[in-house]
Amino acid sequence: MCTSVVYKNFFGRNLDYHHSFNEKVAVVPRNFHFKFKCRGPLKEHFAIVGMATVIDEIPLFFDGINEKGLGMAGLNFVGNAAYFEPRNSKDNITPFEFIPWMLGQCSSVDEARELLGNLNLVNIPFSEQIPLAQLHWIIADEKEAVIVESVASGLKVYDNPVGVLTNNPDFESQMFYLKHSKGMSASLSSRARFARAVHIKRNSLSDGEGDLSQYFHILAGVEQQRGCKSPDTDEDQITIYSSCCDLKKGIYYYRTYDNSQITAIDMHKADLDTDRLTVVPLRYEQNLLHEQL
Repeated sequence: MCTSVVYKNFFGRNLDYHHSFNEKVAVVPRNFHFKFKCRGPLKEHFAIVGMATVIDEIPLFFDGINEKGLGMAGLNFVGNAAYFEPRNSKDNITPFEFIPWMLGQCSSVDEARELLGNLNLVNIPFSEQIPLAQLHWIIADEKEAVIVESVASGLKVYDNPVGVLTNNPDFESQMFYLKHSKGMSASLSSRARFARAVHIKRNSLSDGEGDLSQYFHILAGVEQQRGCKSPDTDEDQITIYSSCCDLKKGIYYYRTYDNSQITAIDMHKADLDTDRLTVVPLRYEQNLLHEQL
């Protein structure tokens, strides 16, 4: 179970699951060659920073932002997601290629809408050992957000006026539930977390300097604690990490379940004109500041 939130110039998410994916923060420079299953490589593109599992120097992104201030995250959508065979004249992109395909080329949600108009998400896994995840996605800049769902009836793109996404059900059903909820249910279901995150976000107050801290408090309001199971799953899930991306500065902030200290990776501190990834391991052990008395 996961939750993604857009708040002012910050974009990020909780990734809730029952095990880690050996995720790391990856900085992708402008000349890294993104290879695609159904088309030629993308050799020149916007720089990207995000959370990914890196296999054979290929970043499989969970979420991230590009240097132009566009963010994107994929959240579980099990039982509803549908992918298709390649189609002529379409941009045939696999789900695990979707985030770099969009963030590599789009500088705004408006540009993303245009690129989405020719998209076909294809049913081709990364490998025999790594099947496709069933996902839907949120794409956001400072001004607006959209939701992308590939379902049996085709690709759906929805304007997202609340800047929040959780898991099942589909986005239209989440918005319907929001209109008929009180916002602060104690349930850990996706519907309840969606309404609770919207409620917390709408009522959040911060003064600019406190925006980063406030963002993590918003995510904390919908995080998954060990032992507290969601009614949506029988698995014991936790919030493996919480991320917060500064869309203006290109900084990726995160904290993990056992390390509440916020760690920052500034993409602009890396060489963005090379063709090699920069990969930063996560800090999982609690970092304590011991005051000298």
